[in-house]
Amino acid sequence: MPERTYSETEISLRLAQELPKWAYSDGWIRRTYKTNSWKGTMMVINTVGHLAEAAWQHPDITASYAWVEVRLMTHSAKGITDKDFALAAKIEDVVQWQPAKEGKGLEGTPQSDLRFAYVKYD
Repeated sequence: MPERTYSETEISLRLAQELPKWAYSDGWIRRTYKTNSWKGTMMVINTVGHLAEAAWQHPDITASYAWVEVRLMTHSAKGITDKDFALAAKIEDVVQWQPAKEGKGLEGTPQSDLRFAYVKYD
């Protein structure tokens, strides 16, 4: 059974409601994460890679020294499906996670010391 693909209007509405930092263009939903260094860039890439492999969904990734762009589209469906929204939400949750804000004992990386800071949180 073929997977349901979303229209451009439906995609835009879902992104606005569920993933406001993501955008739709050229057939992909996409997000660029800014990092503080190559180390941070690699950590984001590895995080996305782990989540994508666990989900059996495979994004396109482009990276440079201080940024990573993630692009999602379900290749088998040739469009955006629920799989893409689900993986985008999980990537967003994990990459943007700031443990110190939860108040559960984890400090998080010191953002004021660039030796340790890696993601530029939104």
